[in-house]
Amino acid sequence: MRWNWTQPDWPNFRYDRAAIEPLERRFLLSSGEILGAVRHVTGEERDRLRIELLSEEAMRTSAIEGEVLDRSSVQSSLRRQFGLTTEGAPSKPRERGIAEMMVDVYSNHAAPLTHDTLSHWHGMLLSHDRGLETIGAYRRHDDAMQIISGRIDRPTVHFEAPPSAQVQGEMDVFVDWFNRTAPEGSTPLPALTRAALGHLWFESVHPFEDGNGRLGRALAEKSLAQNIGQPSLIALAYTIERDRKGYFDQLEAHQKTLDVTAWLLWFGETVLNAQQVTLTRVAFFIAKAKFYDQFCDRLNDRQAKVIERMFREGPEGFKGGLSAENYIAITGTSRATTTRDLQDLVEMGALNRTGERRHTRYWLSLGEERKE
Repeated sequence: MRWNWTQPDWPNFRYDRAAIEPLERRFLLSSGEILGAVRHVTGEERDRLRIELLSEEAMRTSAIEGEVLDRSSVQSSLRRQFGLTTEGAPSKPRERGIAEMMVDVYSNHAAPLTHDTLSHWHGMLLSHDRGLETIGAYRRHDDAMQIISGRIDRPTVHFEAPPSAQVQGEMDVFVDWFNRTAPEGSTPLPALTRAALGHLWFESVHPFEDGNGRLGRALAEKSLAQNIGQPSLIALAYTIERDRKGYFDQLEAHQKTLDVTAWLLWFGETVLNAQQVTLTRVAFFIAKAKFYDQFCDRLNDRQAKVIERMFREGPEGFKGGLSAENYIAITGTSRATTTRDLQDLVEMGALNRTGERRHTRYWLSLGEERKE
């Protein structure tokens, strides 16, 4: 089997520019919508939105690699990186590392890419890992860098990257290409095309001993941010994680060929979906702020606890809506008190009610009536 990097034309990827062009136009339009929506959030609320979006991405990019993080620790680390109060939450090494990298990507998106940038990200991301031979530098081991699955005695090799001796040379070419294809570079490329090619190329070289997936997605974020001239804040890792198998299948298929039109289309659609997720989240965040402005002083402790729990579920809310049983489980109160509390929330306009008797469900009132 011939991997892409073993082929004579490597790294000259082939693709149909006309096929990706409609996605490029949609990306620019949606980028403008996101920037416009974020401008409606100011002051402390903007800090809070930024922390929520970045912490979700940190959680999801780690989840793609099978790593579960502590959300409160991630958010505490992010707040500390941005110079905000941490509210006493702990900051654990693993969570602190991903937070440091996310903030660096966000804050320094416009800077040219360098080997030091990538090494710095790797050092932040994996400083806690004492099992790695090399941290903060490209891999040096003699063993083949393979992505495998299955039984130890009968593994399936999904991909094998260039040997370590070739990595520095491969990355010299890659870093030069990344900077040349930036908006102000000598041969600029459209946003989705550049980010998709860059991500596939980086993953194919697999320059580090570990962390390549998370670094590669951070690189895609940097690329997109450079093309729109602002930190992208799009839910890229969130969207990829929802189609994790499709993501790995696409990478595997296109690490065996230099014809990558299908990869560009898949990646482009994924970014566009991520933008819509972000728009939904920003609208939800704004609605949440307005909700608390209107109702915060009118909620008792039980109601406040349930409302906070409902908001924690995100824009889609509780699956199937909030039931009286949910309310009892969250608050530990009696059914009679639950009935009074829920009726009060409906009457003040904080919740909408649908259904009857045991099918009764409650939804946050955020400007639109929920239909059954």
